[in-house]
Amino acid sequence: MSLSAPLRGVVPPVCTPLDHRGDIDTASLARLVEHLIAGGVHGLFALGSTSEVAYLTDAQRATALKTVVDTAAGRVPVLAGVIDTTTARVVEHARAAADLGADALVATAPFYTRTHPAEIAGHFRRLRASVDLPLFAYDIPVAVHSKLDPALVRALAEDGTLAGLKDSSGDEGGLRRLLVELGGRGGRTQGPAPAFSVLTGSELTVDAALLAGADGVVPGIGNVDPAGYVRLYEAARAGDWTLAAKEQERLVGLFTMVDVGPEADMGRSSSALGSFKAALRLLGVIECGDTAFPQIQLSADSVAGVAERLSAAGLPPVR
Repeated sequence: MSLSAPLRGVVPPVCTPLDHRGDIDTASLARLVEHLIAGGVHGLFALGSTSEVAYLTDAQRATALKTVVDTAAGRVPVLAGVIDTTTARVVEHARAAADLGADALVATAPFYTRTHPAEIAGHFRRLRASVDLPLFAYDIPVAVHSKLDPALVRALAEDGTLAGLKDSSGDEGGLRRLLVELGGRGGRTQGPAPAFSVLTGSELTVDAALLAGADGVVPGIGNVDPAGYVRLYEAARAGDWTLAAKEQERLVGLFTMVDVGPEADMGRSSSALGSFKAALRLLGVIECGDTAFPQIQLSADSVAGVAERLSAAGLPPVR
């Protein structure tokens, strides 16, 4: 389906359910897509960080994306992550995603070696010229070791290279500077790139980002409670900031599940992604809560902690 200009609303980065052998559980993935669409989301981001894209083979990427596209069946747009180290590899992923029916692409700056802003600009421009789909930049400096400069983003928006950006920098001041660079709150429609979409990746400050002028959110924990983020977004769009803050505060409590795995025993990715999958299993959406190797699996005690947080947020487990 065609994207709105700009893309707005709640666009969860879709988890990739695995079975105990590490293979993609396509039946669970299809149920997850239905769960998200039933929650009212405005789009789906397949093959992002929450999708464990870095752990998937090319064949697994294709299986996951095809399942999401086929299950969505045009009801909401599907954005496909084409994340890799170099431009040539990203272009290959982008062509494969286009062939599988993705509606848009999401790419980081190149990484592994340090890159100059001119190289980052060339990377995005070549990718956009190679595959005729809307392209979203994924600003995640913790993974790629470079922060996208607001002036560069504006230039790439103005020349039509980028249709939007997902901000996962964790830099709320940087997000505000970007919004100001693009015209500021209330001036986006008259600014340099009125069709450009800014989506926050911070689950905990969505109300503040929307008030500042962001267009939507890409929340990892939105896999677990998509309807909650949709309620938050709709309240903000209606100008009911009290209701938006109330929903945001409930979701902040739910988000504490990401730390159920003891830091001495496992990485923060293992804990966070494991908690999302454990929650989805407890809610009856997916069959298995395993994360991809070598991430460490949650203990029974940690899963019990996830169950407690679900109940406290009004999402009682069914398993």
